[in-house]
Amino acid sequence: MSIGPLPPTAGAAGEAGLHSEEALNISEATFQRIRELIVHGKLAPGSRVVEADVANRLDVSRTPVRAALHRLQQEGYIRVIAGSGSKAKLVIAPLTQEDAKELYSIVARIDGLSARAAAQVDSQTRGRLITRLLELNSRLRDLATAGRGDPNVIFDLDINFHQAIVDAGGGPRLRALHAAIKPQTERYWRLYASSILDQLGLSVGEHVMIVESIARGNADAAECAMQTNWENGAERLSSVIASLGERGSW
Repeated sequence: MSIGPLPPTAGAAGEAGLHSEEALNISEATFQRIRELIVHGKLAPGSRVVEADVANRLDVSRTPVRAALHRLQQEGYIRVIAGSGSKAKLVIAPLTQEDAKELYSIVARIDGLSARAAAQVDSQTRGRLITRLLELNSRLRDLATAGRGDPNVIFDLDINFHQAIVDAGGGPRLRALHAAIKPQTERYWRLYASSILDQLGLSVGEHVMIVESIARGNADAAECAMQTNWENGAERLSSVIASLGERGSW
């Protein structure tokens, strides 16, 4: 995926005269672009982040970059570590077993609550959701059976599967939490995916349990099945990280 500069209006000279709505758009776009660079590994785990360099790379002033970096720090994508002397420096958060375990545990709870809520929506909404989930999981099953596939396609199908449940059952706060936390799992997927693909069938089977529980309207079972999917995913990822090593640790 090509990640180019923001629109020309984001330059320092033009930015001063922007209306507040335009400035907010630039600020949000800057945040999304930097997060995308991190998620796609264009800013590698453990690498240093220099505000001026990022601003030049995106062709924006340092003001929205500074705000974006602060927000990314709050969301766990960037960390502050001691630099030379008393000056701290920003680095891209490393990919570690400990972080993966915590991250997957949090997402398991968020998605579990979404699955619980999805099992309790009206029958018509639930029926549409089930149709969508069956379609997505069928495509994942085909890829698992074939034993090959583009990791990005597989990841997108899995994202859409879980997102459909969040959209159907999650309230605005739950969806906001999901949107802030879930993209961090993509960092692990993109780096370690090729070593997990042979276990895709296990995840597909876990998805079946989620779908069946939601279809029955069994909220407890739906929540449990979703959490199990994430917990097992964490175990599978942990074994791969143990084999291939962590990335960006200091």
